[in-house]
Amino acid sequence: MKWLIRILFLIVVAFGLVIGALLLMPGDKLATILAEQVKAQTGRELKLSGDVKLSFWPVLGMETGRVTFGNAPWAGSEPMLSAQRLAVGVDASALLSGDIRIKRVLADHPTLRLERSDGRGNWELHQPGNSSDTGASAQAVESRPVTLEQLELQNARLIYIENGAVSMEFADVDLSARWPDVTAPMEMQASMPVPGGNVKVNLNIPDLPAFSSGVVTPLELSLTAPGGGIQFSGRVNLAGEMDGKTTVTAKNTHKMLAAFGRGGVTVPEGLGRVANVSGQMTYTRDGRISLRKMVAVLDNNRLEGEADIQTSDPPKITARLKAGDLDLSNVSGDDVSSSGSEADGWSKARIDASSLALANGTIRLQANSISVPGMRFGKSDLTLNLDRSRAVLKMHPASLFSGHLNGQVVANNRNGLSVGGNLTADNIDINEALVTLGDIKRLSGTGSGHLEFLGVGQNEDQIMRSLSGKGNIEVGKGVISGVDLDRLMGRGGGSGGTTVFNSLTASFTMKDGDLNNDDLLMKLDNFRADGTGRIGLGARDIDYLFTPVALRANAGEGISVPVRIVGPWSGPSIKPDLTKVIEAAAEGKVKALEDDAKQKVLEKVGKELDTTVTDTGQIEDALKDKLEDEAKKSLLKLLGGD
Repeated sequence: MKWLIRILFLIVVAFGLVIGALLLMPGDKLATILAEQVKAQTGRELKLSGDVKLSFWPVLGMETGRVTFGNAPWAGSEPMLSAQRLAVGVDASALLSGDIRIKRVLADHPTLRLERSDGRGNWELHQPGNSSDTGASAQAVESRPVTLEQLELQNARLIYIENGAVSMEFADVDLSARWPDVTAPMEMQASMPVPGGNVKVNLNIPDLPAFSSGVVTPLELSLTAPGGGIQFSGRVNLAGEMDGKTTVTAKNTHKMLAAFGRGGVTVPEGLGRVANVSGQMTYTRDGRISLRKMVAVLDNNRLEGEADIQTSDPPKITARLKAGDLDLSNVSGDDVSSSGSEADGWSKARIDASSLALANGTIRLQANSISVPGMRFGKSDLTLNLDRSRAVLKMHPASLFSGHLNGQVVANNRNGLSVGGNLTADNIDINEALVTLGDIKRLSGTGSGHLEFLGVGQNEDQIMRSLSGKGNIEVGKGVISGVDLDRLMGRGGGSGGTTVFNSLTASFTMKDGDLNNDDLLMKLDNFRADGTGRIGLGARDIDYLFTPVALRANAGEGISVPVRIVGPWSGPSIKPDLTKVIEAAAEGKVKALEDDAKQKVLEKVGKELDTTVTDTGQIEDALKDKLEDEAKKSLLKLLGGD
């Protein structure tokens, strides 16, 4: 028994001497021993600087100064992990039973580089040696339960590299995580500063071992940022690919975009200054996002459909959307009060077209109605193509002004703003169209036509004064207010009442904001009206001459009384053009005098020649006949005849 007690005493003394030797050993010597052991177990270089402090019970721990841990041989030259200070503690009693229960990992200003290439991850550690030994060692390590009670990274820089290219990088990150049991979920919280505040992330992975091995596993994620947040519930793998229910909520989209590096972007009202977008999202490692069963509430607008997004700069979007009544009346971002009145002319407020640069792609939209600045579309089927600040809106068709439009409208902001289009209209309410587009209220009817136009400028006034193009119009039965042709042709006045016409046709050209027409033809029951003149689209004025002709007057010859329309659109002067009437009357008087003189000459010649002459062409023939007759009579007298 005494020998047993002595042996136990010697073992305790020896163990105490070893512990004491380790505790009294200089820090640099401890660092060398640890580095050698890590090298032997992992094949990676571990460099420690400063004093190394150890603790043995109840926590087997280590604290160091600056530390670096080498990368995998196939990965980059930068270390996998570096930190200004590192503290690691393991539960000593659990370690004796074969469990690895990490009590704490604390790192100050760490840089963590996670790399993945050809199915390998640089976080996978293997003991050097032959393949069989490596496999046995890895299997032994994997068989041991590993848990984590506390992980803290302060002011960290996190980098994820996929096949040699950096796919994610974050700086100044504070991160904490815990995984208290093998069967428990891993919980992680992180925060990082961004413009306007901080982004905070809460992450929950129910099956960490499966996730670490590359298996697709469930994941819950909640992200809050200045102006909004993101919620995700679904599945994810180690490469960052995701599939699940996603909700993006933006209480202030401007602040939220700025937080994610898109500051300075103005979201027009109606397109999501306040937004809630939800759907089934799939994200792939090449940066593609697929949204199905999507519901987007953008300000007061609601859209449903599906979309595919390429996360480039700017993003590329392909979408098919359906909406009810869509209000985009303030999409230009202008204050309605600054749009100008009739007296002021077109607005000179700068048009903000920066939203054309928000994305590229193709968006198909079907809506019950669409309100845009200055007009309202009915049920419409539209396709919007966006390409580097150039938007092409195709209508197939769009309902507008109680009719239909086919064609396209283009807005280009690549080098200053320009707008243009090529449109065909069918069964358009002319009054509704003219009032909306030019505040012209005197003409009504239903018509069709074609229009090609181009305008350049940074505000309405510049665009309207630069308009060029061409077109034509055909109107069925309609009304002109303010002109009564019956009264005008009957009693000389035409300043009031209305004129009902049966048809109207015209073609026109546009240049420098002026519309010019010289072939207007209006048909009525008793009249025909021709028109020619200029309509100032930029100056908002008119100088036009109507020439109505009374078809049944003057024995069917017709009487015309021209009407000149001159002045601003808001109140033009409409009155008969007496100059034209006098000129026409003078021409008629001269012709009557000429005809009377001609008739008297013909009668005089006929009397002298003793024949009937009705045309000047007969005078020569009658004169020849008279001379021949006189010659015959003289010859007979000469020959002694009667």
